[in-house]
Amino acid sequence: MRNWRSRKAAAALTVGAAMAATVLAAPPAQAILGGAESAHAYSFMGSFQPSYPASPRPDGHGCGVEVLAPQWVLTASHCAGKNPTGARVGVPKGWKVRVGSLDPASGGEVAEVDHYYRLATVDDEGGFWGKDMALMHLRTPVRAKPVRIASATPADNAPVRIMGWGMTCDDLDDSACFPKRLREADTVVQPVAKCPNHADAGELCIGSADGRVAASNMDSGGPALVREDGQWAVAGVVSGPDEASGHTLYTDVTRHADWINGIISGAHVPPDDKIPNVEGAVDLGTCAGSVVSTPASRPQDPALMMTNGHCVQGKRPAPGAALTDQPADRDVPIADRQGYPKTTAHAKRLVYATMTGTDVALYRLDQTYAQLKAKGAKVFRLASEPVRAGDSLTMAYPSRRFHCTAEAVVPHLREGGYQQDHSIRYATSEDCAPWFGTSGSALLSSDGSTVVGIHNTHNDAGEKCTDDNPCEVGSDGTVTSVKGRGYGQQVYGVAACVTAGSKLDLSRQGCTLTGAEPRGGHGS
Repeated sequence: MRNWRSRKAAAALTVGAAMAATVLAAPPAQAILGGAESAHAYSFMGSFQPSYPASPRPDGHGCGVEVLAPQWVLTASHCAGKNPTGARVGVPKGWKVRVGSLDPASGGEVAEVDHYYRLATVDDEGGFWGKDMALMHLRTPVRAKPVRIASATPADNAPVRIMGWGMTCDDLDDSACFPKRLREADTVVQPVAKCPNHADAGELCIGSADGRVAASNMDSGGPALVREDGQWAVAGVVSGPDEASGHTLYTDVTRHADWINGIISGAHVPPDDKIPNVEGAVDLGTCAGSVVSTPASRPQDPALMMTNGHCVQGKRPAPGAALTDQPADRDVPIADRQGYPKTTAHAKRLVYATMTGTDVALYRLDQTYAQLKAKGAKVFRLASEPVRAGDSLTMAYPSRRFHCTAEAVVPHLREGGYQQDHSIRYATSEDCAPWFGTSGSALLSSDGSTVVGIHNTHNDAGEKCTDDNPCEVGSDGTVTSVKGRGYGQQVYGVAACVTAGSKLDLSRQGCTLTGAEPRGGHGS
């Protein structure tokens, strides 16, 4: 679901990255404030429970849904944005809904989601706000009685009922914050001007005047219901908080009835997006990685995962130094072609990490190369030759593939007290525009299986040599800093430092990593 944060910040994030991350803690506004546990189940009300990213809740709940037809449920677009590549239309893996129960962990009916259709994404030129809505198709029909779409936008001060399993407090580590029973509250539609962060059109501002009745984190996709002809009808779905007022913004469903009916009837079904092949990428949350083998690797050896030195857990390696043979504890989900985990290994040991000379870290996993191969996981080969100017590179990020060209290999790159040597500068292009969070992405050769470099930084503000603003230092000492330039690091010296058993030996012939004895190689 969309994190409960400022709309400006949310708009700046890509759904693939932001929604693939775990749900963040809510601000002070709490779950269905002023409400109470529902006395009875609503046949059309349901809980969306994606398997990836996994919900922090034991019951798996992530968002609310409403049954519109036996094989169709309605939710928020950012909930269906949990797909790894942020696609608008596609086939998910491991998604299910439970409908018609008060408890998201038991009762009612459970159905698998086999297709999703998002009305808008954060990348749309026409805007996302007021269009935060999605349909999901169920593999098998449910018996639940559907809810109909309201006939018109509810008027200001019109009564509405809101409901969901959203958090009742803001601590994700406290299971008491996750209600086990559906909650509901009766409130009103506020004049949209009461929500200063509203979009120009298409959103409902809902909640009590004092902000004490509102939806919460993990209520996304849940309904705002009105009464029509003695029955409930859905007028809106939870989009996110209006932090300035304490109210909740709901997408106005009535404005998009034609889009909904066109898909459900089969008259206007949008085609599936073309999903990029992101096989092998590892999503580390704030960084990326890849599983790599070296010429010394044997099938029975523990596999190695590579990322940036600045992506290690805990304290980073100091300038001029390296970290070696330290305990580690982090999950390593290895993506299939669509970005869903093919399998998940576990990093048990940090073998090596440095941010000097290059920016690289190696972790030893709890599974061997043979075990990963048997599970169909992609393992890349680690190159032993440097990247050169003019080389074509593919950046392997978990939600997409960037296509870059090595514009130059610069003598030195300095950033925040660190220096890397023979760094790779990318040619500026729309196809090569990495952002914060892409650190650690493997740079692949044209064969798609050989890691020749690793992405690590870009100049964010045009400053010289500061954190997030790397500068180039020429052979004559000239310092250059250009806003927007992206850089990767050479990794050709890594393989020479790895022996059988996925062990590190910095004294090996040809090993030039920081901490190695100065013998041979292409060190600086």
